[in-house]
Amino acid sequence: MSVAQVEEGVQLAPRFDSDGLIACVTTDVTSGDVLMVGYMNREALERTIETGDAHYWSRARQVLWRKGATSGLTQSVVEMRIDDDQDAVWLRVRVAGSGASCHVGYRSCFYRRVRTGNERSAGHDLVFTEEHKTFDPAEVYGDVANPTVL
Repeated sequence: MSVAQVEEGVQLAPRFDSDGLIACVTTDVTSGDVLMVGYMNREALERTIETGDAHYWSRARQVLWRKGATSGLTQSVVEMRIDDDQDAVWLRVRVAGSGASCHVGYRSCFYRRVRTGNERSAGHDLVFTEEHKTFDPAEVYGDVANPTVL
């Protein structure tokens, strides 16, 4: 494909990185808030397009997963967009259940703000932007291993 076809054409031609992944920004269709940033491999992208439910590739666990398969907090795709050079995807979704998308229990994975500039001297580096969790991860996930890998 030519640059013109990729940037101006009507054919989906996703450009996966050297690990076979493409970045995916996921936002709430109603509020516009960023819920999460994830990655998709070819299969996750194809399943998302086919089913209308968000699928991702977990870099930590090296596994394909349908968002909400364990918790019930599935993400129903209302709109999927691809950027100009087709190396990033944007999903606008409606989340089932409590509307949470973060495995920690918050609505958004971006539940903390980083202090910048003059505000840095005011104390801790991070400030919580969500006052409470929408669900208790221990109740929802039970003995399922935490997906965060350090």
